[in-house]
Order: sequence, then structure tokens, then C-alpha cells
Amino acid sequence: MGGAAILFFPQKALYWYGVIFVAHDIRTIDLLAAGAFDQALAALYPNRDTAGCRARYIQAAQQFAALFGKEPVVLISAPGRAEIGGNHTDHQRGRVLAAAVDLDVLCVAAPNGQGVIRVCSEGHPPAEVTLDDLRPQAVEQGHSAALVRGVAEWFRLRGHAVGGFDAYTVSEVPGGSGLSSSAAFEVAVGNLLAALYGGDVTPADIALAGQYAENRHFGKPCGLMDQMVSSVGGLVQIDFSQPEAPDVRPVPLTALSGLGLCITNTGGSHADLTPAYAAIPEEMGRVAALFGASTLREVPKGDFYQALPRVRAQAGDRAALRAMHFFADNALVARQAEALSQGDTAGFLDMVVRSGRSSLAYLQNVFDSSRPREQGLCLALAVSERLLDGRGAWRVHGGGFAGTIEAFVPDALLPAYRAEMDALFGPGACRTLPLRAAGGVRIRPRQNQTI
Repeated sequence: MGGAAILFFPQKALYWYGVIFVAHDIRTIDLLAAGAFDQALAALYPNRDTAGCRARYIQAAQQFAALFGKEPVVLISAPGRAEIGGNHTDHQRGRVLAAAVDLDVLCVAAPNGQGVIRVCSEGHPPAEVTLDDLRPQAVEQGHSAALVRGVAEWFRLRGHAVGGFDAYTVSEVPGGSGLSSSAAFEVAVGNLLAALYGGDVTPADIALAGQYAENRHFGKPCGLMDQMVSSVGGLVQIDFSQPEAPDVRPVPLTALSGLGLCITNTGGSHADLTPAYAAIPEEMGRVAALFGASTLREVPKGDFYQALPRVRAQAGDRAALRAMHFFADNALVARQAEALSQGDTAGFLDMVVRSGRSSLAYLQNVFDSSRPREQGLCLALAVSERLLDGRGAWRVHGGGFAGTIEAFVPDALLPAYRAEMDALFGPGACRTLPLRAAGGVRIRPRQNQTI
């Protein structure tokens, strides 16, 4: 982004911060350059060159200093996530299987003591939120300021300290990629508040704050999976039957040895798709309401199928099919986790494919019916089946309708698979993503470092 970022508010930088950036005052940059953070960076990014990671953080810290005229004192990393099992099950208090990936939102920040949060994100207009009134603002809906305000309000409503800070963020998680760039941003903001102002805040708390911000402020009725995985990290099975205290259980990765997790961005636009996303929880909730419940997790599966004629008549065919998907996919998650725990790779891959076919036929979230010419997800799934049938697995990834699919590809087939996907959807469309053990974290320097 370079110096162009200053153009976001060139004069305000002088009035707000009252100082000019002087390189020798930037202690954090000196520590980064001296390698004080290298041990933490090597642990956080084991699949990368530490020198490259260091350079990335130095560049972010320098940009922060240029924008705000002071040194950052906190470095935060929050990862994107890949959904492995359980498609649109979380908002019905179901189960999911998901993993943090080695793409993140990097955030550098410092307190400002001014009762305002200012966040400048690379490539985006700055967001500014005053802390005297944290109620939702209609003009912010759909913008990053709504997410910042929502996380801060959640903290305050639960008695946690909230204060002003300045922050600069750089994201590797592509927007609209299905890798949860918004959740990573929310988790980064939550970790910043916890790091700067303390309080007994857990990773689960930060995830709940992110979901609150997205639901109440941003205007998207998402579940909790994205925020929870970004905040907790690793490969986990999450049971949301108790939404305020979800059961998070780590799952071993050994059964995935020899397989690459490929995410292919089909290039479809997410513009104007919020109604399509929102219709899924609305229709599932409509079915649950027929049984006096608020979510499908509260409805016995046998009762649902016994009442299917009534469900069809009162909620509609698509709502009934989407409920059928929930019951099947929710049960499948536990079996997938068990297969991974027992080293049953073939069984796991078979269930990934079954889950994806359920999303295609029953959940119906692989294309927007109002755009019949745009079916990139269906095309990517069809090509993946041709290339991987009997040797890997493929499914829609995330919310659906546009964006990405995922595939588990044997190492020997990775070059050919990526080449065919890139030829179809553009260079770099298919990426192999290592999984990440850590969730949202504050990165600290090595103790007793001298420069």
C-alpha cells in the first residue's frame, strides 16, 4: 500500500496525533528488525520463511507510524478458516468441523486515550467509532465500522473495559473468498481490546463478540462457526447446542497426511447475495417453529420426518429440503471427527463428498437462482469430481452461492488439479492452504531483547 494510505486522511493525521513520525522513536520497528519477534513468528507461521514474516510486520508497523505518528505497541494475528464439515448447521445450534488456515489479518495498534477507535485497513477507507454511543448505526451497516462498534459494544455490555485505540490492518484473507475475512477482522479487534484494556476475556468470548457485531450491527445473520474457529484455532469439532458455551473439541490431523487442502475461488460476486444467505436460517427457523422450537437442533429428527407432509404444506418444499440437509449434515460431523480420530482417511473423504452433495441437492446454496448463467461453484464441483473421484474429496465451502469450493487432493495430484482449476477460473484461483494451530493471538517479543 505504501505512502498512498496517508491519502485517506492526510490533514487529520497532523491534527489528531500532533506529532511527526521520527524513525528512531519507533521501538517496535527496532525490535522487529533485531529479530526480537522471530521466535514467535516462526512458531505462528511454521510453513513460511521467518525473514519474510518479519518484513511483513515491519512494513505494517512503519505504515502505522506514518499514519498515526507514534509506534504501535500491540501486534495481533487472527486467521481465516476453512469449513470442513457441517454446512449451514451452526446457526441452527448444530455441529461443525472447521480449521484455522495459514492466512491471517495482521493488526498493529496503540491506545490513543481519546475515546475513539480508528482503524485503517490496507485498501479500504478508514473506520472511526466514538465510544460514547456504541449502539448500532444504520449508516454503518455493511461496513467495517459496524464490526468495530459491535465488538466494542459487546465488551462494554458484559462489563469489560473499552478504550480508544488506533490500528492499522493488513489482510491476507481475500474478501468474498469463503475464508471468513470478516470473522478474522472481528477477532483481531476483540484481541486488541483484550490486549490493551485487559479483563477476563476468553477466545470464546471474543468469538461471541464478533458474532454479535455481525448480527446486530453489520446486518448479517451468521452463525458462530467462523468467529469461533478464527479465535480458537486448530482443527476443531464445535457443538453449538449451548450457544453461549459451545463445546469445542480438538481433532487430530494425522489422517490428512498426504492430502492438500485446496480452496478454489471461482470468482463469483457476493454482491446482493445477503438475502440468499439470510433465507437459509429463515427457512430452517420456519420449520423449527412448526414444532414450537427456535432452531432445528431442538426438533427430534423422527418428529420432523413424521410430520413432513405438514412441513411441506406450511413451510414449503425448499424449507423442508433444507431441514433435511441439516439433520443429515449435523449427524455427519460427529462421524467425520471420529473417522479422523481413528485414522480412517477413506471414510472421512467419503463423508466430505456426501456432505457436499447434500448442500448441492437439499441445501441448494451452490448458485443464486436469479443468476442462472453464473454457476461457477457447480462447475468447479463437477470438474473436481472428474479429477478426484475415488482419490480425494470435494464440496462447497462456506456460505455458498458464489465464492469457493474446497477439495482434499492427494499430494501427487496437486499440480494437475491446481493447473486445471487455474485454467478454468484464472491464475492463482486455486490455493493449497496449510492449517494453523493458533487462533487469534497477540505476538510478543523475546524477553530481554537488546538492540
